[in-house]
Amino acid sequence: VQLVESGGGLVQPGGSLRLSCVASGFTFGSYAMSWFRQAPGKERELVASISGGGAVINYTDSVKGRFTISRDNAENTVYLQMNSLKPEDTAVYYCYARRASIPRIVYWGQGTQVTVSS
Repeated sequence: VQLVESGGGLVQPGGSLRLSCVASGFTFGSYAMSWFRQAPGKERELVASISGGGAVINYTDSVKGRFTISRDNAENTVYLQMNSLKPEDTAVYYCYARRASIPRIVYWGQGTQVTVSS
């Protein structure tokens, strides 16, 4: 099983990045996918989640209207489009998979660094 994130980097405030997470080794469409982030000295927090079929989407309040989560089940990939980035969005972003049915198997990616700075 692998979750491989990409797309992180350094961007100026107000800029955009698109994160990708490619999954392998499990039935992708049977898993809800999420993006978490962890800033230095802070707890890991849930940023956005999307159900297996893509019909149910949720965001943490601080990113609503700026971030968009989406998935392509044919490509086993989940995306996080991040617009209007702020310095407080700086963090390591992690891809997370959670099986929709019992047992609630979960998988984590290795993380990708996003730095928002001028």
